[in-house]
Order: sequence, then structure tokens, then C-alpha cells
Amino acid sequence: MTIGLIALAPPLTWEVVYQAYGPQVARWAARLAGPSEDVEDLVHEVFLVVEARLPTFVGTDALPSWLFRITHNVVRRERRKQRIRRWLLGPTPEEVAPADPRPDPLAQVMERQEVARLYQAMEHLKEPARTVLILHELEGLSAAEISGLTGIAPGTIWVQLHRARQRLAKILEETP
Repeated sequence: MTIGLIALAPPLTWEVVYQAYGPQVARWAARLAGPSEDVEDLVHEVFLVVEARLPTFVGTDALPSWLFRITHNVVRRERRKQRIRRWLLGPTPEEVAPADPRPDPLAQVMERQEVARLYQAMEHLKEPARTVLILHELEGLSAAEISGLTGIAPGTIWVQLHRARQRLAKILEETP
């Protein structure tokens, strides 16, 4: 299998997989996790899993979907831990006002609030619909590409996407 200029051939090592797919995994993790998670830590977790499970992996053609499933599971696990942590301890100071090096403070605050509002609204979506919405709207993937990554039938993807958009619009309409 060839990705860009990198030819992936068995035996695969996690380093080769990281070189070929590291940026894509980071993008998936950032989009799936939202602004409150540390993407570097998530990517690190993903590639720890890849390193542990790569010896049992078969079929380099399925590598992107395998990596996506690992990324998705790592992000879901981390989001679940964060929800429990916030429920028990309340928001951290970084979640209340994360640092941003851009110069316009008012624009920073407004942008952060809108992004936080969007991700808070997406918290109310069921996991498959949330994932499909993120992959289609934020990543720009087609139904066929999402199907290849998630194993969900393309027709089901369109239904989930339609319902997720409707639900998200309703949630955003109802929340200030």
C-alpha cells in the first residue's frame, strides 16, 4: 500500500505507520475530542495501542479504518473520563479560560465560546451520529469514506447525518 511517497509493506512498524498516518490521526483526534482535550496525549495513546496491536494486524488495505477505530475508541474513553472528572470535581481552570496566543482578546473569547457551545451541543448527540457529523462536516469526508472508516453503511450515514444536523440545530436554538 502506498500513502504519498511512503510505501507500506509488511512487516509494518508503529514508526512507519506513525510517519504515514500521524497527521491524519491527530486531525481525527482533534475533531472527535473537541477543544478541551490535549491532542498530543490522544495521539500518543493511539500509537501506544497501535504498537501493542500491530503484530496481530492483518491486511494493510484496512489500515486507515483500523487506525480510525483505535482513534475513535481512545477519544471516547478520554471523553468519558473527562465527563466523570467534571461531574465529580467541576471544570478545571483551563476549561474555564484556556490560553490562546492570538492578539485580539475579544475575538478569542467569542471564538472560544462558539466552539465550546458547538461541542457542548454535540455532547447531546448519540455517539455514531456525532462521529458521522464530525467526519462529514469538519473533516469533509464523503459517505463512502466515512463508511470505509467506520463500517457504517453509506445509506445509514446519510440518515444519521440528517438526524444529527436536525438535533444539533434544535439544541443550538434552545441554548443561549
